[in-house]
Amino acid sequence: MSENLKDILSNLNPDIDQETLLLYLQGKLSAEQQHEVEKKMIDSDFDTDALEGLQDFKDKRNLSSLVTQLNQDLKKRTEKKKRFKDKMKFNLDPWLVVAIILILLIAIIGYVLVQKATHH
Repeated sequence: MSENLKDILSNLNPDIDQETLLLYLQGKLSAEQQHEVEKKMIDSDFDTDALEGLQDFKDKRNLSSLVTQLNQDLKKRTEKKKRFKDKMKFNLDPWLVVAIILILLIAIIGYVLVQKATHH
């Protein structure tokens, strides 16, 4: 359980180590230590909301399975977005670029030559 929970907690406040956050969620810190954690987390609405949401779970066994499910879902969504971004990348072959530039240069030179020839 604690390893999966650490995955979710890894992006919370960098001033508080993950073990302390786990102990806080399990209610195993002294009142002074709990106050210290809350004081460090108060500046971030995200951190506060995340801790409150995790504290609402009464049965910690359900929390473990939920954390596992959240991590799997997060991994699926990020992989899906990554595949979509990779699919949307437009990869040009360098030889294609060179060919396009040469064709444009030939067209411009041809246009200039035709214009000079018709004005003389």
